[in-house]
Amino acid sequence: MAEPQPPQIREGADVDDETPAVPASAEDRKAAAALSSLDARGEDDEGTSKKPNLDQEALGKAMSRLELASKGKGSDKGKSKEGDIEKKKPVVKVDQADVALLVEQLELTKPKATELLRAHEGNAIKAMRAFVTASG
Repeated sequence: MAEPQPPQIREGADVDDETPAVPASAEDRKAAAALSSLDARGEDDEGTSKKPNLDQEALGKAMSRLELASKGKGSDKGKSKEGDIEKKKPVVKVDQADVALLVEQLELTKPKATELLRAHEGNAIKAMRAFVTASG
């Protein structure tokens, strides 16, 4: 048989159902207010239609910044982005037979093989040597 419980404890009650004690210090009250505002954020019906759009916009901007940062990671910090773009503009004609060779021998995808060839002026031998020395 179960033991009798004290009168202030209800059977099946959650800990969250109890009223929390009032924080003693000002810092504790500020922290409690901040936590309650975070909890109440999902309950607001007025601003929920605008907030997801803002969140999506912020996410999109952050992702684009990350992509730009990852592309510019290998470049010198002193150069401007415009200078990097102008430097990459010269188009190198890539032979499809060389692309097929790199795809077959190095097990690369076609876009990666094409990019590797363009980085090495369309020279398949230079591209293969660079790939092998970089991965080895």
